[in-house]
Amino acid sequence: MPHEINKKAEALLDKEFKVLDHGFVRLVDYMGSDDAIVQAARVSYGAGTKKVSEDRGLIRYLMRHRHTTPLEMVEFKFHVKLPIFVARQWIRHRSANVNEYSGRYSVMKEEFYLPQPEDIRFQSTVNKQGRSKDEVPDDLKQKFIGQLKETNRKSYDQYQEILETGLARELARINLPISLYTEWYWKIDLHNLFHFLALRMDDHAQKEIRVYAEVMADMVKAVCPVAFEAFMDYRVNAFSFSGTEVNVLKEQLDGFLPEVEELEKQGLSKREAREFRRKLRKIQKI
Repeated sequence: MPHEINKKAEALLDKEFKVLDHGFVRLVDYMGSDDAIVQAARVSYGAGTKKVSEDRGLIRYLMRHRHTTPLEMVEFKFHVKLPIFVARQWIRHRSANVNEYSGRYSVMKEEFYLPQPEDIRFQSTVNKQGRSKDEVPDDLKQKFIGQLKETNRKSYDQYQEILETGLARELARINLPISLYTEWYWKIDLHNLFHFLALRMDDHAQKEIRVYAEVMADMVKAVCPVAFEAFMDYRVNAFSFSGTEVNVLKEQLDGFLPEVEELEKQGLSKREAREFRRKLRKIQKI
């Protein structure tokens, strides 16, 4: 298949999309598109299968049934500038290639993340790793921001003083706070990128990483619009149920089994409608 140029994706290349106060995301390069996913999937079926299903239907089938290998044929390379504490969360996604700015070779820039006042919240009593929605008094917000600024300024002044003595950069950097910005190149395939986005776009993700994921999601949508649509339908806006929850549903369904034609009117394809009916029958037989 000849290489195809995606005009929407090309328009995004090397543009800086601002995130937080000093951060950004740039789409440096991409390989593949929805067509690459379809091409890879049809290798499994052999020649002449293009008539079996339209491209969109095939991609949606792959996503719906978690046949993820064809998604790995598409890759994205990003240049990201982000606070170190965000990078430490991000790096837990180990299925990417990463090369980060090095404080051993280069002097770290005096750029620190400061949260916006409206983003300062108390600790949640429900979510052990998140913020509550309770409003924080303005005087406490300003005190917190003031302390951050003072700590940042003092730590960077000390960092510069140590550098001026001639001590090694790899030692001078070790007392800098994790609010300091770093940069990296991050390359990942679409399957694993979707996993990253599903977790980091979620409302439970920390806002400071969620805003990066949201910007990147728009880039993915430009490169692979059909796959992104399927991702939203079958991952982000879908749910799974435990065995106990299925038993509860069984009691509520009470023989409910709409006809294929009725389901098509609701927006399902004929194949999706039939699969949905099979799911309902399976639940009712449990």
